[in-house]
Amino acid sequence: MEKPQIAQKTPYVVTLEGGKTYWWCACGRSKNQPFCDGSHKGTSFTPVKIQVESQQKVALCGCKHTKNPPYCDGSHKFL
Repeated sequence: MEKPQIAQKTPYVVTLEGGKTYWWCACGRSKNQPFCDGSHKGTSFTPVKIQVESQQKVALCGCKHTKNPPYCDGSHKFL
C-alpha cells in the first residue's frame, strides 16, 4: 500500500468559511497544503471533501497519517 508524503509534522490550523467546499490533500504532494491541487493524480490517493455550515477554526492533518481524516488526531507525534 502506498504511503502519503509527510507535508509537515504539525497540523494546519485554518479558518474555514461556512457553506464553502474544501478538498483536503491526502497524498501530501500538494503545493497548496493542506488543500488539494491535483498532485495526487497517478497515485492511489483521493482528496477528502470538507464542508462546514458556519465559519470554523480547525486543525487539519499535516502528516497525512491521521486516523480521522482530514482532522489532526496527534498521529504526527509517533512518526
